[in-house]
Amino acid sequence: MSAIALVGAQWGDEGKGKTIDILASKADMVVRAMGGSNAGHTVVTDGVTYKLHLIPSGILYPGTVCVIGNGTVISPAVILKEIRGLKDHGVSMDDLRIDARAHVILPYHVAMDELSEKSLGKGDIGTTKNGIGPCYMDKAERTGIRMCDLVKPEVFREKLARNIAVKNKILGALYGAEPMNADKIFDEYSEYAKLLAPYVCDTSVLVYDAIKAGKKVLFEGAQGALLDLDVGTYPFVTSSHPTSGGFCVGTGIGPTLIDDVIGVCKSYTTRVGKGPFPTELLDEMGEHIRRTGFEYGTTTGRPRRCGWLDTVILRFAVRVNGLTALAVNKLDTLTGIDKIKVCVAYTKNGERIENFPTDISDLEGCEPVYVEVDGWKENIESVRSYDDLPAAAKAYIGLIERETGVPVKMIGVGPDREQNINK
Repeated sequence: MSAIALVGAQWGDEGKGKTIDILASKADMVVRAMGGSNAGHTVVTDGVTYKLHLIPSGILYPGTVCVIGNGTVISPAVILKEIRGLKDHGVSMDDLRIDARAHVILPYHVAMDELSEKSLGKGDIGTTKNGIGPCYMDKAERTGIRMCDLVKPEVFREKLARNIAVKNKILGALYGAEPMNADKIFDEYSEYAKLLAPYVCDTSVLVYDAIKAGKKVLFEGAQGALLDLDVGTYPFVTSSHPTSGGFCVGTGIGPTLIDDVIGVCKSYTTRVGKGPFPTELLDEMGEHIRRTGFEYGTTTGRPRRCGWLDTVILRFAVRVNGLTALAVNKLDTLTGIDKIKVCVAYTKNGERIENFPTDISDLEGCEPVYVEVDGWKENIESVRSYDDLPAAAKAYIGLIERETGVPVKMIGVGPDREQNINK
């Protein structure tokens, strides 16, 4: 490991937290670059489950510097709750750093997120309603409040007053909502600022210096490639760039400083919320995968939609991220299924489609082209060597490698950090 970026290769929820946690054991620094508390990473170690939203998974390793980059959006209340929860488990926060340029989620962002989704009715996007999108909108409009503003009381007061005046007009005119009180928000967030100020700095310098010094740096992705604002299944996407390019703009370092990009996927496909899903299973098999894989959102608790593995999506992720390897999680979830299907292409109007469509409307009428392979009945949760996997499981991994063109380097066979195979 030198500088490695780890990204989601599907619609998020691929088990990145576990994979990052494993790689973080050898890292000097773990860097988060995009998204906000809408992301959720679950790490299980020694029987203890940690649900992380903003803080990088490397925080569980003493001495590992954990960076939240400029491309993230920060909810002060959420991150302070995370900090308190981790401290209660004896986890030190001494090595946590937050970039001064990261934008702050404020109450009007949350209100506008909730009200906007409600106004769309059945046409809603399915956001987590945590204010992520409206915060990124302010960032794009150049009216956002950053961490460097939050920790300077006078600057924060001035910018907050200006923004509140505008937001109250919007909330009232569009949604009939009650106006927000700038003084109340200032008082509340000033207390947050005092607690967060020790962590705030220019993290791009820290990351650059670490790489140049030969330190092992791990870039921690959030969500997944299919949720990227530009290349994902628009409009059912997130408000940031969870592809590998997002690490550069989200941390302030150049692309030539990243050596490898690992894509994380499940042995099947899931997504939360609305949007197209060609291999979705709306039958007992889909419910079986949901129950067996415990497919419920880390952040929302919503049941995830489940379906067979889609290699059209994985090839898309390989292309847009420049993936050099894959990490396949939850292979154990497929244990006991007699025949497993894998989507290798789509068909529409008699035409075979091997590349994921750019317009989701083009997915209408697309039918998955499946290959069917033998399953396995052996319990693989205690397997730690690739050679010890059942032949059918190894054949399944081989199929993924052939269809994507990149090697599978890690295989998850259970939720604990020890339940992993290095190939």
